[in-house]
Amino acid sequence: MRFAHVAPVMLLVLAACHHEATLSADHGWVRLPAVPGHPGAAYLVIHGGPVPARLLAVESKAAGASELHESMATGRGGATGMARLDGVDVPAHGELRFAPGGRHVMLFGLSPAWKAKGRMPLSLRFATGQSLTVDAMVVGAGDAAPY
Repeated sequence: MRFAHVAPVMLLVLAACHHEATLSADHGWVRLPAVPGHPGAAYLVIHGGPVPARLLAVESKAAGASELHESMATGRGGATGMARLDGVDVPAHGELRFAPGGRHVMLFGLSPAWKAKGRMPLSLRFATGQSLTVDAMVVGAGDAAPY
């Protein structure tokens, strides 16, 4: 009976070992275009799991097409430009942020029926075949970012 106090401690250690963080995403939001027919943009945060992952696409049935992009300085008088990305790595136990002025998802062909304060599902597809869905808040072109 000298070791009776060890069992609860061992259970806690084993539970901690089995509870590894899994790949997840949150803080999804979509900015509607200022001009109908122009693309909107989606932003979110992806939290890495126990191993690195490669994000291949963020898609929505609300858009005709989507592309991963990154904004960057072009070196010409402080101007910025965009580059299309074929994928983005999510570090193990790290964070990958899509935010205004950086990485973002261009959403082409959004219906003008989308209104601010709605919700839009975004589907994330990874190289491993894993997928996630984020319920994104929809904001108007001139509205402040929600996160």
